[in-house]
Amino acid sequence: MQSDTTTNPLWQFGNRGRVAVFIDGNNLFHAARFHNLDIDYNKLLRVLLGDGRLLRAFFYTGVDAGAERQQGFLLWMRRNGFRVVQKELKTFYDGTRKANLDVEIAVDMLSLAGKYDTAVLVSGDEDFVYAINAVAYKGCRVEIAGFRSNTAPKLIDVADFFIDLGEIGDLVRKDAGQSQHYEVPSFIPPDEMPPPELLRNHSHDNFQRMTIEIRLEPTPNYSLEDDEKLSDLVRVGDE
Repeated sequence: MQSDTTTNPLWQFGNRGRVAVFIDGNNLFHAARFHNLDIDYNKLLRVLLGDGRLLRAFFYTGVDAGAERQQGFLLWMRRNGFRVVQKELKTFYDGTRKANLDVEIAVDMLSLAGKYDTAVLVSGDEDFVYAINAVAYKGCRVEIAGFRSNTAPKLIDVADFFIDLGEIGDLVRKDAGQSQHYEVPSFIPPDEMPPPELLRNHSHDNFQRMTIEIRLEPTPNYSLEDDEKLSDLVRVGDE
């Protein structure tokens, strides 16, 4: 396992090939809130992609069907390059509410192995150790992204590379002064992308017809910290 995000924040080891990103939303939300980091998911996806070609970016989370602000955030994620996999929160006898998507994440990682060259799992959950090994045995490179203090050491040990989000917080932090539009991480090689001016002039009304042009809106101000309903995203435990 390697880790060198301080000296080389893009950790580019030649051609990383096709990249699949798997974000454990509940785990990431809990860790980011602990570190007082408000994540811009546009920036996060770009950094995790590095010099690779994006195959698919998944975002897994428990949801409260009645939380409108949460639904608005997830709609934004879907419209900006993420495939959202959700499961409704369940209320347990002790009053806790949680939704465990570990199985969904592991199954997707294994099902797509061979379609991607590099898998980036954003989670600190030790339960993924076996799945990471299984994917590695299929010949895929596996990277773990998370906050070191919130990531299980065994998970770091089985990864080919560990990306410490705490060390690159400034690269993925939401910026209030950021421009209004972004280009989505490319699903095609950079040399096949249209010129920047074409992307800037693209009409948002044609969103559904986009093929190689995608226009991003800024991350919505659904501050997860200031919405008590969204605190339900935190997974209390996996028991």
